[in-house]
Amino acid sequence: MNCNCPVTAVISGFAVLAYLLGAIPNGFLIAKARGIDIRKVGSGNIGATNVYRSVSKGMGILTFALDAIKGAVPALLFPVLVTGCLNVPAPVWLPLLFGGLAIAGHTWPVYLKFKGGKGVATSAGALIGIAPGATGIGVLCWFIALVGTRYMSVASIVAAIAVPTAGWWLYRGQGLALPVALIFLGLLIIWRHKGNIARLMNGTESRFEFKKKSK
Repeated sequence: MNCNCPVTAVISGFAVLAYLLGAIPNGFLIAKARGIDIRKVGSGNIGATNVYRSVSKGMGILTFALDAIKGAVPALLFPVLVTGCLNVPAPVWLPLLFGGLAIAGHTWPVYLKFKGGKGVATSAGALIGIAPGATGIGVLCWFIALVGTRYMSVASIVAAIAVPTAGWWLYRGQGLALPVALIFLGLLIIWRHKGNIARLMNGTESRFEFKKKSK
């Protein structure tokens, strides 16, 4: 249904909502419900891996799922809502805008003084709506790297390289906007793992335990 609102106002409203949704600190809230400040245990990160290690396997998986959903919803659903509200086709770049803002929200959440997670799960969710083919290749590479090394950080970095590489070959014929955006996203994720890279280099990075028992 047409809401008779200016196009800029509608897109801006959904853009703000995408950031605020992405900024919801699921890992922090889940751990807090268990009486744990996730920022003060383990790696201090609010993401799924630290919740998995410091709270429980089930809560870590739940955190990953919720973080992925808050990336997927803006990229997949918000452009549809914009189309319905304006009663005209939404610009093709909206999934990229909304997904990117959700990732920015997770990485720099206003609710936690802009100190957030590394953005892997939220990026995966957003990329399902933005670049599904490249995302599938990235997930496969992530899984192979995780099984092969048992380092979640290595798997995430491998995926951060694989997605833009695949995106360049899959989408370069559609213009440079998406391939370039995927490169910047990959670089952001790698940069957010700079602490992990340092620990990998000095041999202190923790390996991922697949058989961790739930608490």
